[in-house]
Amino acid sequence: MDALLWVLAIALIIIGVAGVVLPALPGIAFVYGGIVLGAWIGHFEQVHSGTVIALGVLAAIGIAIDYAATTIAAQKAGASKLGLIGAAVGTVAGIFTGLIGIFFLPLVGAAIGEYIARRDALRAGRVGVATWVGLLVGIVAKLAIVFAMVGVFVFALVF
Repeated sequence: MDALLWVLAIALIIIGVAGVVLPALPGIAFVYGGIVLGAWIGHFEQVHSGTVIALGVLAAIGIAIDYAATTIAAQKAGASKLGLIGAAVGTVAGIFTGLIGIFFLPLVGAAIGEYIARRDALRAGRVGVATWVGLLVGIVAKLAIVFAMVGVFVFALVF
């Protein structure tokens, strides 16, 4: 039974790492779920509850970064409410269009929303690019957090 649970824990972590890049999956939550399951399987003897709590805090920071990075970048560029909505719609549409869509449709959505709101193509382009940069910064930050979480977990298991 433990072997099956370990397979599930590892699968959650692997799916979670993929989910950091793919917006359809809650990547950090999956990684944290796999870590909690792995710690539970070992009765919190190798991976202590304090480590699990610390990784939970790290996961919460990663989730906050996920929601904040794109929005903050768009707002700093002066995005309107329609620009922010366009970025959200572009993100959802990107899920259904493959890897290129995942990365570029938030830019397109933000630019279209901003253009509809202000009828200024230059401003719409700036908001779209800022949204895209925010998305990339968020992905890089989430990857760093997820790899740190996995590294601490593996270190706790091995040592």
